[in-house]
This record gives sequence, C-alpha cells and structure tokens, in this order.
Amino acid sequence: MPLDPPHLDDRSFQDIVDETKRLIPRFTPEWTNHNVSDPGVALVELFAWMSEMVLFRVNQVPDRMFVHFLNLVGIEPFPPSVAHADLTFWLSAPAERPVRVPAGTQVATVGEEPVVFSTSAEAVVSPPDLVAALAGTAQGQLHDVWEDLTVPGASALCFPSDPVTPGDALHLGTRASLAGYAVRLELAARAEGIGVDPRNPPLAWEAWDGEAWVACQVESDGTGGLNKSGSVVLLVPQRHEPLVLGGELAHWVRVRLTRPQPGQPTFQASPRISSASLQAVGVTVPAEHATTTPAELLGHSTGSPGQVFAVSVAPVAARREGEEVVVVDRGRAQAWQEVEDFASSGPGDRHVVWDSTTGEVRFGPAIRHPDGIVRQHGAVPADGAEVRVTAYRTGGGARGNVGARTLVALRSGVPFVASVTNARAATGGVDAESVAEAKLRGPLTLRTGQRAVTASDFEAITRQASVEVARARCLPASRSGSSTVRVLVVPALRTDPRAHRIDDFALSPELFDAVAGALDERRTVGVAVEVGTPYYQGVSVAALVRSLPGRPAAMVRQRISDALTRFIHPLTGGPDGGGWPFDAPLTATAAAQVVEGIDGVLAVDELQLFEYDLRTGRRIGGGREQIALSDNALFLSADHRVVVR
Repeated sequence: MPLDPPHLDDRSFQDIVDETKRLIPRFTPEWTNHNVSDPGVALVELFAWMSEMVLFRVNQVPDRMFVHFLNLVGIEPFPPSVAHADLTFWLSAPAERPVRVPAGTQVATVGEEPVVFSTSAEAVVSPPDLVAALAGTAQGQLHDVWEDLTVPGASALCFPSDPVTPGDALHLGTRASLAGYAVRLELAARAEGIGVDPRNPPLAWEAWDGEAWVACQVESDGTGGLNKSGSVVLLVPQRHEPLVLGGELAHWVRVRLTRPQPGQPTFQASPRISSASLQAVGVTVPAEHATTTPAELLGHSTGSPGQVFAVSVAPVAARREGEEVVVVDRGRAQAWQEVEDFASSGPGDRHVVWDSTTGEVRFGPAIRHPDGIVRQHGAVPADGAEVRVTAYRTGGGARGNVGARTLVALRSGVPFVASVTNARAATGGVDAESVAEAKLRGPLTLRTGQRAVTASDFEAITRQASVEVARARCLPASRSGSSTVRVLVVPALRTDPRAHRIDDFALSPELFDAVAGALDERRTVGVAVEVGTPYYQGVSVAALVRSLPGRPAAMVRQRISDALTRFIHPLTGGPDGGGWPFDAPLTATAAAQVVEGIDGVLAVDELQLFEYDLRTGRRIGGGREQIALSDNALFLSADHRVVVR
C-alpha cells in the first residue's frame, strides 16, 4: 500500500471562516452582526479564500520534493523520439548512369508550419541488368524461360502448372541488388482465356531479402494483373540479397499467384509473357524527422571536475556513429565516450554524459567518500582544452508522424530527381515524457532494481525501454508452456483511435530492438525472452437506437460509432479509458451503457456483438450477447453498424 503524502495544513475555506468568527468576540465584542450580509464578514471570507489558495500551494511541497528525489536517483524524463519514414525519390528519366541522393537531403510537408525530414544515408541508383528468368510451380519445380523472353517471337508461360495453382511464380533475376529501388518492369503479356479482375488481381510481387520472400509495394500496374502488355512499377524492400535458383545466382524478384478471395476470379490458364525489361525510375531512402546542426565549439575547460556545457539547440536526437563529444588539447583532438552516468567511471576514463533533453554535456564529478578520500569519477579535460561536439541532429515528437504522401517538398535540388514522396505514413515520433509520466515510472524503476525476475519486472522494464511502448504484458514461462518468457507489447499511437487499423499496432524494427535489448541486459541467466504483440480480436457492434426529438440522426449515429470505437480499443478502451484489459470479456450490456450515455440517445432498443475478421473485413458468425477474449488478446473496434430512428 503506498504512503499518502502528508498535508502540511489541512484547513479548508470554511474552517478558516469559522475559526475567524470564533475569535471576533474575544477581540471585538462590539461586533455582533456575523451574518454573510455584513461587510466585515465579507472581508473575512475574502481573506479566507486567499489563505486557502496559499495553503493549496504549501501542500504541493511534498510533490515538489518527490520530483527532486527522482532527480537525485537519476530518473529523468525520456527525450522525444524521432519519427521515421521511407522517402522515394522519383527520377526525371530512367537511370542510364548512377544517380546519387546525398545523406541529409531535406524533404518537408507543404503548409505554414512544414515538418522537415532528412535522409539518414546516401543512396545510389544504377541501371539494373536483368540476367535470368525462371517459371516455377507451387511444388518447387523450376523451368528456365530466359530464352523465351529474349528470342523474338517466343513466349513463356508465367505459371507453368496445368491447371494454374496458387504458389506458381515467375522469377526474374538481376545481376546486382535492387535494394531500395523503384523499378519499372515492362512486360509484353497476354491473358489466355478468362483473366482476372485488373483492379484486384490475385498476384503478389515479392523479393528475396536473404531470409524470406518479402512483399514489394506495387505503385502501379499497367498490365491489369498480367492481362495485357504494360508496365508494373514496384518499390523493392531495403534488403535484396542473392539466391541460387535453378543453378543461377542472382538477385530475384518474383510474381506469385495467390489464392483468390471468395467470389474473385482467377486465371483459367496461365498468361504468356513474350518479353521483359527492367528500368530504375527511383530510389527509396530511410529518413527521419530531424535536422542536422553543424559542429559546435561549446567552450574551454577550466580543469575543474563536474563541468557542464550546453549545445545551442535542444533536444538532441539519439546519437549515431560519428556524433560525439571531442576534446581538443594542444592541437590533438580526441573523442570521449558517452555513458549514461559516471557510476562506473574511473579517474582516467574519458567519459562524458550528453543529456538528450536539455543538450547539456557533463564531465565527471569529484566525490568525497566517508574515508575522507576524494575520488574522481571520469577524467577531467585539461585546463584550456577546447570542448567541441561534432554535427548532431535535433528534432522529434509526435508532430513527425505525418501521413502517407505528404512529404513532397524537396528543400534542396538533387540532379536528375523530379519529385519525392513517402509511400507510407511516418511512424515512431513520440513527444518527450512529461513530469507526471516520469513520476509514475519512477517508483516502478526503483522497485524492479533493474533486474527482470518477476512478470511485473519484465513489464516495467519493457515500458521503460522506450516512450513508444504504451502497454506490456508478460507471460511467465510456466504459463506460456515453455522455458521462454513471452512479452507482449502494445505500441503507443498518438493519432485518432478512429483511424487505427491492425497494421498500425505492428512493432517497428527500432522499437523491437529497443525492447529486446533492454530485456536482454536485465534478464537472469538461462531465461530466454521472446518479444511479440498481442492477438488483436476484431469486434463489430450492431445497434438499433432511438434518438431524442430534434436531434439529427447522422450526428447521433456518428457520436455512437466514435464512442464505441474508443471503448473497444487497446489504448483508449475499457472502463477506465486506459486500454481494454487482458482477459476481460465484452458484453452487450457494457456496450449499451456506453451508447446510452451519448448525448441525444433516448433508448437502446437492440444491441448485438459480432466477431470480426480484421484482415478480410467480414463479420464472423451471428450476433452475441458476450464475446470472450482469446488468450493474450485484446479487442479492436471494427465496422460498427448503428441505426438511429
């Protein structure tokens, strides 16, 4: 049970008024009218109100001391996290020679307050060289069709099985990697017999990344799903590794026939391809919501312990390789190692602490121990030495989570680049941790002792690993049925819950690495840890509602749908609004109470719950009064149907 902070003075407004009135006969016995209409009593109440305000401020002292205590034990608010996005630079013409996009190229949104992203690395796009083609069956049989695509008048079956079978694929191999390329594949194709729906063909374009076939994003398909000749524009993933197929070592891209959705047509016979050519029309580069600040001279050392310097712009993004503090002494520059604190630093260790939130650069202090000896924690720069920082990055925050195709303004010209855009929305931007959030995290940090032993320890360390973690659930080894501890992570999403889809709750590679690294450092020996996400279980509500007279039905319907979406949600749902609890079923009664609380609702005539497939977008089964959560799952709102009369 937590200790309640003491109230230094618990008197209220009425207590002060009553106490003052009791003192009136003692000091001014001639004052006999103590009614509220008396001017003197009005003054008493005025000063009592002012005194209550003073006491309120005095009672905040315990909270202030609590914050100071957290600072003393080294618990500081997390700095903002930087949003990341992949920017695709489209060339003015297909590449005929290598085209470079320099690191640090800035791209922004359009508007009065643009959001600026900078590329994280240099990218080079070169003309691709198509060297091999294989047609493969779902059983793994491969047929070399390269000559059929290069000899005039010949053609090759794209899917060699008879009849065509889901899993059949046409593989195209290039000499060099296409990692990050935007490529245009020109195909001379024709459908044999009945083709497929050109708006939704059962085809998957994929590339080999060294471990598995991963999806390529299809920007456009002028072939209508291999129904006719045309071009297909693909965005190749950032990893594209060589693979030996059919005795050919190449970098492969393939188009695979998938199982059609119910009611969707598929090929009656394999389409034929008579020629194929490949062109590079762009390149995709990772970028982040940060701008680069050039190297700075922070000042000169005085030779004393505990010196503090500050950079000109804060907050500072997490340092990458090459971003460091440099001390220049007698013309010799030496980089100092950045550490979290000086607890393990000796007097000869060139260690420095660089605070990301404030931008302060701190050198080691001298600490006097009980035996009277003063010990230096971390080396001290020599008197007169220059303290510098290399170029560093600033930025971050939820403002960087811009939508897809909004980063379109190129701030600096790049030769042979015509335009730029982001095919997917930026993710990962989180505002700096507030003081209130740090106060909640502080006791959990101290309680775990930085060691993951119990389930609550694993959950606390997971939440501390990154500000992008909203919720964590630990499944101990005994419960998960193996010797492995499973940790389920729900990422923080700062966008409107009504826009959230199941893919938004996937863990980014950066967040996965941060959580896995934090748990690996603190787990006990012999305990394996597996990081994943909960299973998200879709729920759709159907409701028949009567509205109050004069209330527009469309307005009431929208309010109900919005309230249900927030109530049945991993982050905003549940009775307390902190996210739907694990293992808690959803009942029609609870949903009806939410609907009845909406302004404009007179009564709920009928309400039923439906399970919902979040991938296919269809309801499963009939209506129910209660839906139970699967093991280690969370509810996520789907398509609610509300009728207002």
